[in-house]
Amino acid sequence: MENKTQEEHKVQFPSEEVTLPSQGLLYPKDSPLSKGFIQMKYMTAREEDILTNQNLIKKGTVVDRLLQSLIIDDIDYNPLLIGDKNALLVAARILGYGSDYSLKMTHPESGEEEVITVDLTEAEDKLLDKKTIIEGKNNFDFTLPSANLPITFKLLTHGDEKNIQQELKGLKKINKQSSADMSTRWKHIITSINGDAEKKTIREFVDTKLLARDSRALRNEMGKITPDIDLKYNIEFEDGYIQENVEIPITVSFFWPDTGI
Repeated sequence: MENKTQEEHKVQFPSEEVTLPSQGLLYPKDSPLSKGFIQMKYMTAREEDILTNQNLIKKGTVVDRLLQSLIIDDIDYNPLLIGDKNALLVAARILGYGSDYSLKMTHPESGEEEVITVDLTEAEDKLLDKKTIIEGKNNFDFTLPSANLPITFKLLTHGDEKNIQQELKGLKKINKQSSADMSTRWKHIITSINGDAEKKTIREFVDTKLLARDSRALRNEMGKITPDIDLKYNIEFEDGYIQENVEIPITVSFFWPDTGI
């Protein structure tokens, strides 16, 4: 009954259709995400309660709870690709507070702090290249150039990211100096090594055989094909100095229009 009430609450407010950068092409045909767009409601004071919830902020789940509150469609949140999730978060910010986003930046030469405003509607979706995919499958082929070894890999989802963070927390408990972020991610991204999809094989390969140059090559390949929203801006300061490719971070402060970073 509670879930029904929540859904009715969402439908009562104005909403917009938000296109996913993946165009829904990597989701199974029976998934609501495969239609390539999501219906989202405008942000209300109820969502501001979520944004100011200190418990959610401490847990690091406040942004996800916000997004789940705004999505009208009945979807499983875990399979949502990270790039699609980013696009929805930007849309949520625009629907909530408008497209102007102000942030504090330090001038690279003078060291003086300035407030810069960017237009979030200028952020462009990086769409999926249909030539690189098998529709309905989040799985890609790649040959590691130095090892000359064929692998398959996937693009990370919200569920994958949750599992990675849990694994990293576990490693930190064992060893506070642990910094296994990249290798842990590869163990979730790589889905087979030379046709072998066993988790043990993949973990051993990443830990003992994955060369740094092959790791970089795979990162570059993923960068080319990953659907996302491009939040890099060329920032112009008051004196005309332009700082290129400044990436706008999506944090809790992203949703508060008057606090900047």
